[in-house]
Amino acid sequence: MTTLIWIAVALLLVAVYLSWTAGRLDRLHSRIDAARAALDAQLLRRASIAQELATAGVLDPAASMVLYQAAHHARQAAEEQREVAESELSQSLRAVFAEPGQLEAVRAAPGGADTAAELGAAVRRVPMARRFHNDSVRAARALRRHRTVRWFRLAGHAPSPLAFEMDDEPPGVLADRTNSAAP
Repeated sequence: MTTLIWIAVALLLVAVYLSWTAGRLDRLHSRIDAARAALDAQLLRRASIAQELATAGVLDPAASMVLYQAAHHARQAAEEQREVAESELSQSLRAVFAEPGQLEAVRAAPGGADTAAELGAAVRRVPMARRFHNDSVRAARALRRHRTVRWFRLAGHAPSPLAFEMDDEPPGVLADRTNSAAP
């Protein structure tokens, strides 16, 4: 009788552990979904501000065209092309703002200081949102690699989460918090 009690207790402990692990994995997947939504919001915000800036008429025509096309492509890209399109927008932002005087021209326009500050904030938030998303993906993948998760199929039929890899280096003049906040 004592042996049966010990077996029942052991089975109960294993069941509690498996339940806790499955719950942890589920919470990680929920966190990935929330982090992806936040990343999408930051990418959309950055593309929208860049598109608004490109159509405002404060940049030279070539820079406006390059920036508008990259921002439009980033907003309209299919999911499988999104990383490439967002990287191209980052490269376009760096190219446009590498030219001296572009940021000053933006700030000199009516409402330009606010737009420059918004764009600066957006390009600084994208890497943070991407890092948070990729950290969540890394944690979920690490948990999914454990033998217990694989043997008992605790991940269910959920697809393995994918990291979001893109070029998110901001333009130097927009990355500097003090420079983008100056009037």
